[in-house]
Amino acid sequence: MDLAHKIADRLLEIKAVKLNPKNPFTWASGLRSPIYCDNRKALSYPAIRSEIIDGFVQKSEKIPDFDAIAGVATAGIPWGAYLSDRLHKPFIYIRSKPKEHGLQNQLEGSLNPGASVLVIEDLVSTGGSSLEAVEVLQSLGHPVRGLLSIFQYGFSTALAKFQEKNLFYESLTDFSMLLEQALLRNYIDKTEFENLSNWNKDPQSWSALFRS
Repeated sequence: MDLAHKIADRLLEIKAVKLNPKNPFTWASGLRSPIYCDNRKALSYPAIRSEIIDGFVQKSEKIPDFDAIAGVATAGIPWGAYLSDRLHKPFIYIRSKPKEHGLQNQLEGSLNPGASVLVIEDLVSTGGSSLEAVEVLQSLGHPVRGLLSIFQYGFSTALAKFQEKNLFYESLTDFSMLLEQALLRNYIDKTEFENLSNWNKDPQSWSALFRS
């Protein structure tokens, strides 16, 4: 089993990912979604946690010349910290907005001037929060060599944003791999597989079907 299918299988195993096409979840944006992903659960399983970090190490070998690792608050923080420890690299994290008190930092930690950075996310959906973190680093004079995540939905709009910024991006696994493993493990049937695939192709239209 390759890395993408293995990580997808592990997330399903510990119920970090829940699939419910008949009674979809509501995201903060208001979008209705048949999937809910909480990779924080993997932190509680040492063996799976180690497999995820192994995956990040493997992916990071594609990204040359980065000096430090940045986690995106909040869910990317522990994964970035684990990876930086494994690679013996400095670690920082990026807040979604500056602190409202004290030094009002948005970047927490310490980097040498001009240090280049690898950014770690747990999950990428629209790509907005990831790009905001990238822009913070760049505004402070830190080149961003790439972005890695545990899971991504594979939305074409998000991938286009990364391409526009010429930002290297890869994920350990993605929505299509997850569906393949869910069908294989009988978490879903073929009808549900098609329904979930349709959501991924056009989440706005799919979500509109559940509006009252």
